[in-house]
Amino acid sequence: MKTFNEQYFKEVLSDILGIDSPTGFTGKVTAKLKEYIDGMSYDNFVTKKGNLIVSLKGAGDKTVGISAHVDTLGLVVRGFKPDGTLSFSKVGGATLPTLDGEYCKLYTRCGKIYTGTILANSTASHVYTDAADAKRDDKNMHIRLDEEVTTDDEAKALGILAGDFICFDPKTLITDKGFIKSRFLDDKMGVALILSLLKHFKDEGITPAHSLCVVFSTYEEVGHGMSHLPMDVDEFVAVDMGCIGDDLGGTEYGVSICAKDSSGPYDYELTSRLIGLARDAGLSYAVDIYPMYGSDVSAALYAGHDVRGGLIGPGVAASHGMERSHLRACENAFKLLCLYLTK
Repeated sequence: MKTFNEQYFKEVLSDILGIDSPTGFTGKVTAKLKEYIDGMSYDNFVTKKGNLIVSLKGAGDKTVGISAHVDTLGLVVRGFKPDGTLSFSKVGGATLPTLDGEYCKLYTRCGKIYTGTILANSTASHVYTDAADAKRDDKNMHIRLDEEVTTDDEAKALGILAGDFICFDPKTLITDKGFIKSRFLDDKMGVALILSLLKHFKDEGITPAHSLCVVFSTYEEVGHGMSHLPMDVDEFVAVDMGCIGDDLGGTEYGVSICAKDSSGPYDYELTSRLIGLARDAGLSYAVDIYPMYGSDVSAALYAGHDVRGGLIGPGVAASHGMERSHLRACENAFKLLCLYLTK
């Protein structure tokens, strides 16, 4: 198998990580992905919901689906406080204590962009006795705008509305030792892997073993990303992050194969096949269970689609916080995905 194109992967990943795309606000990143796909001359279209669909004709008589989600965690404006700061509501399951002190951008519906900071209500240790240990949640945190506002009416006069999106900095860094440090590796790393795979197929003239439906979904973080499949699919594998933590075998250097998550067991035969491919190829891999996890395949199954479902992805530490992985994990995930689609 040709070596994983590390440079292309890093360029694509850095590019899409730099585009704000919380769930419901994904138009710009989907447009960028479409540019990449159009540049490879693959057939594609965007659904009414905003999912980008790419189709490839394969040699076999069944259709395999794979997906990765472009939507990320974020916030929206909930309301206005008397001092001109803003309350917010979460989009997806961000770990809010990790956001205390993070810079952010607020996008208004009239096209203005404001900068600000996400802060705990007890902001200063010189003023508040509970500054160090006050609970960090959406009831005890706020957005401080970089504007001269001191009242709720002054904040409203900026044209800000409830529901306006608040996006925080991914803080992306890829070190010279191969570590990938960034928010939103879940799941823009999966997106970059699939783009790398499609480029590999195009450059090498590879025809997949079966027809392929690729979906870049836009509502995964809120649970209904792939509740609709745009064509008849026999098997469906989500390419998402692999969890790392207590009693889990996954690492930042290997590909994780999920046997079961909160939606129940993934298809036994398909999961066994993925395990066999990883084992026989000598890949670094782990098989794990994620009790607090759901995927695009989960959404498809809950919606009633009759598919075999599976889930793989590179290991990601500190998920939904300040995440980290390694290029070796991405290479292992890339190789397993290639094997799955060409065998």
